[in-house]
Amino acid sequence: MTALVTPMRDGKVDFDAYTKLVEWQIASGIDALVAVGTTGESATLDFDEHIAVIAHTVKVANGRVPVIAGAGGNATAEALDLTRRSVDAGADALLHVTPYYNRPNQDGLFRHFEAIAKSTRLPIILYNVPTRTGCDLLPDTVVRLAAIDNIVAIKEATGNLARASELVARVGNQVNVLSGDDATAFPLYAVGAKGVISVVSNVAPARMAEMWDAAVAGNWSRAREIHYQLRVLNHLLFAEPSPAPTKACLHLMGRIGPELRPPIYPVSAGLAEQLRAELAAQGLL
Repeated sequence: MTALVTPMRDGKVDFDAYTKLVEWQIASGIDALVAVGTTGESATLDFDEHIAVIAHTVKVANGRVPVIAGAGGNATAEALDLTRRSVDAGADALLHVTPYYNRPNQDGLFRHFEAIAKSTRLPIILYNVPTRTGCDLLPDTVVRLAAIDNIVAIKEATGNLARASELVARVGNQVNVLSGDDATAFPLYAVGAKGVISVVSNVAPARMAEMWDAAVAGNWSRAREIHYQLRVLNHLLFAEPSPAPTKACLHLMGRIGPELRPPIYPVSAGLAEQLRAELAAQGLL
């Protein structure tokens, strides 16, 4: 599942480039698209832009793959509003991050997600990324949330393999554990994760799709081979604030312009050259 970038031109969303990205992703074998997640610069899009990107993703995908809408917010009321508007835009599922900055306790996190789940019939993917949000959705709370019917998965982006294994052991029969870090995708498949919400697949969608397909088929040697093929690219995509390196790659590949929404700015000249060299080595230019 690709956490899509949001292409921009002259300060606005570039829907023409976005359409081409969606078509390329689907043609490359990606199983689902995540619109306006972290990689889609959700934190710096206004609400109207946010919903417009979701609606456009739904329109272009046209039922060929599910569209998962990033609908999280640090205020429960805001998350509920984005949920309602994402449903109206035609999303197939919702990705809800833990409330950032406020740092609620575990009961607050439970109540936040419970309120969202009760407000919609759509499937909900929990998103735990403590390095960005300042709070951690602990396994005991995930166990409580797993009892809610339409909470169907968790994007586990702690980078902690022991944590992921614990989640699979405790709630894997109720919710799907998904890797939220490309570097942990293959290791998490091995312990029972059911997929990845990927940044690297913006740049190498066919290869990320092949890695998952190989793992599902039990071809672990091929899945491992792809994991190591993409190791350097994965590292470079997070060498400077994301999604700047990913957008730089897509610009080098001629797929989008280089523009980002401040306070994220284009990558340094040194990283741009490293990205160009790695794309060339991977045969992606």
